[in-house]
Formats: sequence, C-alpha cells, structure tokens
Amino acid sequence: MSQYKIIFTGPVGAGKTTAISSLSDVPLVKTDEAASDMTKERKAETTVAMDYGIMHINEGEKIHLYGTPGQERFDFMWDILTAGGIGLVLLLDNSRTDPFKDMQFFLKSFAGFIQKTGVAIGVTQMDISTQPTIDNYHQQLKELDMSIPVFSVDAREKKDVSILVQALMFSLDPGIEE
Repeated sequence: MSQYKIIFTGPVGAGKTTAISSLSDVPLVKTDEAASDMTKERKAETTVAMDYGIMHINEGEKIHLYGTPGQERFDFMWDILTAGGIGLVLLLDNSRTDPFKDMQFFLKSFAGFIQKTGVAIGVTQMDISTQPTIDNYHQQLKELDMSIPVFSVDAREKKDVSILVQALMFSLDPGIEE
C-alpha cells in the first residue's frame, strides 16, 4: 500500500482548508483559532498549525493532504509539513490586492521543496475578481522562467481541486494514468 503526501499552501483566505475538505475522504483535522490580527478582516478563524485530510485512491493507496497556515508568522510549520511531501499545491486568492506578489512570495518561500518535487497553482475567487486572468498568471510565470500548471479553481468543488492535484501528479510523473 503506497502513501503519498501533498502540501497545500497559499495566503490567508485562498481556500486551503476548503480545498482539502472537498477532497478528503475522512473528516478534516483543523487547527483553526479566532483571527486576532488583520486576518480577521478576511475571515473569523485562521489555521495556526495545519489542516489534514486523506484522499483514498486506487487499491488502498492514500494521499495525505496537509494544509499550511497562510500567515508568514507561522512559517516555521512550512518546513515541518513539507518533510516527506511529494509536491505542492499553491492556492492564490485572485481577489487579494496583489496575487502576483503572493505567488512570487510562496514560490520563493517553497523554492527548495518545489525544486525537489513539483508544484501546481490553483487560482480561487475568480468569480469575485476576474482580473488578473489565468493568461496573466502564465505570463508572470514565463517572465520568472517557470513552467507551472495554473488553473482557475473553486476550492468548494471536488472536481476542480481533483484536477489540480492530478495536474501536480502528472507533472511529477508524466507517465501516470488518470
């Protein structure tokens, strides 16, 4: 029985907890606390350690899904959670002031892990803010000399998040079957 570990990261409110919840076949383990800083302007609670779920795939295989806290002050958890991981899902909130700055920050913060594994990007909240477009994200990545799969996703929709995870898995092993 194979077991894998995928890490979900991104800024506060990007949908990490929701995305893991939509994929998990077991009740989500959350470490949410009342937001006490500027985060409370975006949401009442925030992840302070991690989110955890399990996605069962074929023949007893499992993917363990770990969500990082989005606040930089909890970045000590990032290294702990990425240990043993096979890839990173970066969720970006398109309605934030500068989602490209967020993208660059998280790609830089997780650069060592990404180099050893892989990354796929999901852009949430595109129904709230249609700009920038997915093409704009591709252009930004091209300027950074990075080729990364980028999708518009609704973190509440299992199908959207599943496609994002499949893209990550395919980037890790192009011979993988859907």
